[in-house]
Amino acid sequence: MQSAKLDELMKKDFPVVPPDSIIKTFSHLKGQDVDLVLTQDKDGLSAGSFIVRNGEWARFFLETWFGPLYRSYNFQKAETHALEHIVQWHPTILSRMAIIDQRVINSYAKGGEEEEYKDGDLVIRFPDCAATEPEECETQSQVFVQAWKRVFAST
Repeated sequence: MQSAKLDELMKKDFPVVPPDSIIKTFSHLKGQDVDLVLTQDKDGLSAGSFIVRNGEWARFFLETWFGPLYRSYNFQKAETHALEHIVQWHPTILSRMAIIDQRVINSYAKGGEEEEYKDGDLVIRFPDCAATEPEECETQSQVFVQAWKRVFAST
């Protein structure tokens, strides 16, 4: 993602964990300085779809997030709550992070108006599929698979 586009998409001075976290994204951060791009959904930060710039900082971030210290905490929602914790309480991570609208990289196959996939969205996820029968997931995805096939058949 180009820095200028990221500058447009970034939510600045925005609560990290909605609706009323006192910890907010940095208002002065520029797209060129961002190494981690996240979205939020109705449950908070979304660990299911994110962008991390490859490099030493990415290694630091991933080793912190999935390190034995945070895994041993037994957070209620595992990696999601661990992510929320490190983002809020470690300025080294918060200072390199941007939050963008959910549908840019994290649309859902089913959901409310703000989160449901619409033509033109980049990424679609099926977050409820893990909790359902595989046949239901296949049925949910068929609409999108058929659309994908039509697009590639016409090129």
